[in-house]
Amino acid sequence: MASAPPFREPMPLGSARLLPWATVMIGSLLTILPFGATLSLLPPFGLLALLSWRLLAPFAIRRWAPAFLGLFDDLVSGQPVGSAMLLWTLAYFLVGALEARSGLRDFWQNWVIAALAIAVALAGGRLAATPLGAHVDVALGVQVILSILLFPAVAFLIARVDARRGR
Repeated sequence: MASAPPFREPMPLGSARLLPWATVMIGSLLTILPFGATLSLLPPFGLLALLSWRLLAPFAIRRWAPAFLGLFDDLVSGQPVGSAMLLWTLAYFLVGALEARSGLRDFWQNWVIAALAIAVALAGGRLAATPLGAHVDVALGVQVILSILLFPAVAFLIARVDARRGR
């Protein structure tokens, strides 16, 4: 069995800069896969990827990028245009504010910070997309819990992509 070469060619600069954007956009595209479900329980993988990049490699995605990535998510997911633009940007800045207050962090603190940002973004998306009288709170709660539980797996994948990208 052949092992990986000890020294790899570095990724071209343009590809290294586009890779975080591409992973978030691919995560957003996962929501259009045909799943047979009556309720929207699929986690927002684009948001999970964005938060993973923010927590693991803070300078990989610029501060203005969540608005454009949110617009892309709005266009492919069918949410009202502008909702993910606003909510993803707020979640991105919420992570930054909590990160600045906490100083040194470990895995558990990152998970709590991401969980808070995920819950805020999904609750805001519910308010933007459905009327207040709609009974979707249980489905929203399940989606929030699934998203929070899947965050470490998405963060692990983003960490692997970031290691390949090279800092």
